[in-house]
Amino acid sequence: MSDRLVIAISSRALFDLNESHSIFEEQGLDAYQQYQIAHENEPLQPGGAFSLVRKLLRLNENLDRQAVEVILLSRNSADTGLRIFNSIEHYDLAISRAAFSGGDSPYRYIAAFNCHLFLSMDGADVRHALESGVAAATILPSNPQTNSSGRLKFAFDGDAVLFSDEAERIYKTQGLEAFTRSEKNSADQPLSGGPFKPFLSALQQLQTAFPAGESPIRTCLVTARSAPAHERVVKTLRAWNIRIDESLFLGGMEKGSFLKAFDADVFFDDQQGHCESAREHVATGHVPHGVANELKAQNKSAKNNKKDSSS
Repeated sequence: MSDRLVIAISSRALFDLNESHSIFEEQGLDAYQQYQIAHENEPLQPGGAFSLVRKLLRLNENLDRQAVEVILLSRNSADTGLRIFNSIEHYDLAISRAAFSGGDSPYRYIAAFNCHLFLSMDGADVRHALESGVAAATILPSNPQTNSSGRLKFAFDGDAVLFSDEAERIYKTQGLEAFTRSEKNSADQPLSGGPFKPFLSALQQLQTAFPAGESPIRTCLVTARSAPAHERVVKTLRAWNIRIDESLFLGGMEKGSFLKAFDADVFFDDQQGHCESAREHVATGHVPHGVANELKAQNKSAKNNKKDSSS
């Protein structure tokens, strides 16, 4: 990868396409195409990740190079996607590269564009990206207050996001006492990296491009862990040579109000419950990765099997 931070985003995460998407689902592809072409000169309203993208692109104004690039990945065709590019021009977003996949999933172009992060509203595309080794999240519907400061603030969950889910697996299968004991015994053994480790590393590289103490980017770890399980996290980041600006060890408290206090532009978490709390306050990306999501899928499958067998 180059030293440029590359973010891939779907058209539905960047803009509000709910109305046209409803037409597609209810009336079919032909009606959708006709609608988009008829309205292609009407700018779309901002979507869940619009503010984040605009702030990311503004970082280039503070540097003498294009340090950040945003790539549009869309299931639209180039024909129906013209409204999206017209909206990009309307909002003066410096996005020039795109892949319009004509109904197929566009995730396969992520690696070709050397992307560090993929944001979408399509959970299946996000899971495919994660399986391909790229940090990815499903942007959830929310109505957060926009962070009006000049800083760009990223907040991350720990286990199964920045770190592997090895510790969380113990918690889910053996309980809190076993988890605490294991983490205390393994305090000096760094955790393996999770899907967002490379993105955090790339983000830190971008932070170092600014003079010391003047970076417009700020990061925060927001984890349900508490003492003594905090020690392994601190030593893991130290071993990775990665610095987090702020760390919140909440011991199971709801994260939403803390994210509001941090004034996050976006928060990434693997657990749907934490995401529900967060999205009331900040833009939130669900990371469908790790044991919590595996167990959820297994429970859903078991319920469906039980329902089928009883019908």
